[in-house]
Formats: sequence, structure tokens, C-alpha cells
Amino acid sequence: MVRRTKAEALQTRAMILDAAEQVFHRKGVLAASLKDIASEAGVTRGAIYWHFKNKHDVFMAMVDRSRLPFDSLAERAEDVGEPDPLGRLREFMVYLLQQAVCDPSQRRLFEIMFQKCEFSGENADLLDRQRDACRDSFGRLTRTFANAIARGQLPKNLDMVKSVTWLHSQLTGVIMYWLLDPQVLDLERAATDLVDTCLFALQHSPSLRTSPGL
Repeated sequence: MVRRTKAEALQTRAMILDAAEQVFHRKGVLAASLKDIASEAGVTRGAIYWHFKNKHDVFMAMVDRSRLPFDSLAERAEDVGEPDPLGRLREFMVYLLQQAVCDPSQRRLFEIMFQKCEFSGENADLLDRQRDACRDSFGRLTRTFANAIARGQLPKNLDMVKSVTWLHSQLTGVIMYWLLDPQVLDLERAATDLVDTCLFALQHSPSLRTSPGL
């Protein structure tokens, strides 16, 4: 009985997050309410409060859930024992871009985050949470770059701060640009070339090194 109850609770939680994704995408995060999410999920608001403190907790849980498959790929590149960290990073980046095209749920999430999440009013604290997520990504990329340097895949004088900031901006920029007009680029097919261009720049651009002349 306990196991069944726990399974039902997890199922309800998943239903709430699925509903939140639909509601946030349809109405925007600021305009959406817990009542809207409850109605979409077919549960009471009390059921939502059993799992989450407020709407922002629902939002962050929805985002965190989508990161799980990406995290497993990123962790391989961060592993100091990985013999090909740059290869693992390449796999992660290609997968990230292609999922924006191929996975409807992931595309909705990107559209919510980039187009339908207002960091103002009652949503202001979400900016802090997003900033924390960016700092976490910064740390993870820094560890991956350090692994690649140790394996001789990136130059020893790579400017970590500049390179991580640049690469993160390239990935988010491509996704944001594509979401505005998906017809302008076949992102699924172009993903590999775009990623390889980024990695080539990391390996060879003197502007991304601490000593450009070396």
C-alpha cells in the first residue's frame, strides 16, 4: 500500500509539471496561476501545495526535470577520468540543439524560458534562480575545459572566464534566434556544424587565450 501511494504521489507530481508546462507556454509565467495549473492537471490546488510551495517552485521543478538527460551527458565531460572530454562536450552540445527541434516538450520549455518568462513583479525572484543556474553551468563548463586542457585537447593558456562565457552565449543565442524564426535554419541538420565551429574557435582562436600571441 505504501509503495502504491508513493507511486501515485509521483504520478500526480508529474501530471502537475506536465500541466504547468502547457499553461506557462500558453499564458506566460507571470499570467499563469496555480488555479490554471490545477485545472489543466485535473487536480485540486491542495494537491499542488502538497508537492510545491508556490508557482515558482513548480516552475523550477519543471526546469530541473528537463535538465536530467542533459546532466547525465554533461557529467561525463566533467569526469576527470574521461579520456575524451571534448568529445563528450561535443555530444552534449549537439544533443542540446537537436532536442530543441525534435522534442516538443523541450522546445516548449525553451520558448517558456526565452519568450514567456517575465523577470519582473512577482516573478522577480526567478531571476535569482536563473542566475544560480547559469553559475552552475559556468562551473560545469569550467571543469570540462580543465579536463580537456589536461588531455591536450584545448590550449593551456585558454582564458577560462572568457571562453566559458562565449560558449554559453553561443549555445543560448542559437536557440533563441532559431525559436524566433525556425524557418531560417534547419537546426537539426546544422547542429553538428555549429558545434564544431565553436570547438574549433576554442582550440584555435587567439582571442580566447590569456596570451593572444602564444
